[in-house]
Amino acid sequence: MRFLAALFGRRARLRWLHLIIGGALLMPYFLVGTVLVGMAGAGEPVFSSLPAQFVAFGLALPMAAVTGFFALVRPLSVATARALCGVPPALLADGPARTRQARVRTAGWYTLHLALGGIISGATLALPPFAVAVIALPFFAGLRETWLLDGPEALREPWALALAPFAGLAMLLALALAAAVAGEVLARRAPVLLGPTPEDRLAAAERRAADLAVRNRLARELHDSVGHALSAVTLQAGAARRVLDRDPEFVREALTAIEETTRRTVGELDSVLGLLRQGGEPDEEGTAHGPGLDALGGLLAHCGVPVAYEREGDPEDPGVVDPVVAREAYRIVQEGLSNALRHGGSDAASPVRLLIAVRERERERELMIVMENPLGERPAVARPGGGRGLRGIAERAVLLGGRAEAGPYDGVWRLTARLPLTAAEATGTADRAEGRR
Repeated sequence: MRFLAALFGRRARLRWLHLIIGGALLMPYFLVGTVLVGMAGAGEPVFSSLPAQFVAFGLALPMAAVTGFFALVRPLSVATARALCGVPPALLADGPARTRQARVRTAGWYTLHLALGGIISGATLALPPFAVAVIALPFFAGLRETWLLDGPEALREPWALALAPFAGLAMLLALALAAAVAGEVLARRAPVLLGPTPEDRLAAAERRAADLAVRNRLARELHDSVGHALSAVTLQAGAARRVLDRDPEFVREALTAIEETTRRTVGELDSVLGLLRQGGEPDEEGTAHGPGLDALGGLLAHCGVPVAYEREGDPEDPGVVDPVVAREAYRIVQEGLSNALRHGGSDAASPVRLLIAVRERERERELMIVMENPLGERPAVARPGGGRGLRGIAERAVLLGGRAEAGPYDGVWRLTARLPLTAAEATGTADRAEGRR
């Protein structure tokens, strides 16, 4: 039963179809080969000569091999091998063949596929009608007179006619066995000839790293914008609830702050979702989406904690600070405020101190962010269960070629970040840091 399933089961039928496709792909090359053989044979008919057909077949294979060097042959071959040969997708490469090694392998696969497909296709067209005729010999006298008229005398014997049906069935079984063997050969060779090369594996790893970077970037955006808004809204709503009966004016201000915070956060969330829809890429001008330092006023006014803001060197001017750097600086300030809200224990008597300055350090201009808030019961550290604010701040700074650090300092919690002013300076700084490592 297993033997019959191997010959006529679903996988065997799909592999047979795969071979038939290979035979169909071979036909143009074979026809060109027959033309060449006909020209060399002074007009002798090729299709009536079996040796001439084999010569045409031999001429067709090198032409098919040349076609296999085209880059797009590999994705087409991989698609058919995955669908019809039963090869696990992970064992086959994705994308066109771009290296010499990959193209040589693809050409070998393409030639093997067309060669085996041509043989099985030819046998499939010729052998079944002959086998059926052999099976029918004992039952049709007219067929015997036509077929055996010039044949050997032994074929007219009763025992030969009795064995004719079994001989015909054996031919069909042999064809099925040959197709199954050819399909198995292709299935075993596919991972070798169509599998990923070292360059393909490197490219796949780079794509996965890029996808992971985009996902991490989106996660940071959502954490910083939505997380800050929820912290501010929670604090303001809790304070309003406590004084609801005795200080309506404060409640009104808290509700106004909640409204402004949620409205601003919805806009930021739209920007993040826009990044997600566009695959995390920059816009057409190469700038990042999201608010920059020029939007700090709205953030500080409704952040839910008093802030003493100082600035030096006009950091909010887009002509001074690159928009990409300004955007990341905004997120760093936002996350610092979120930490102050969650852990700082700030009040009106001891507000958060924020300094943003454009300064020159080691003959290079940089953007410096310093935020200090009183220490509460817990310092602003990553929370068990997913708080990743400080880690996100460090990642943002490092990706720009800067650095960030946070910790207790002289009775307060201090967050310090130093960023290059422009994207070009950020790239250069990051390259030099990589060289030092």
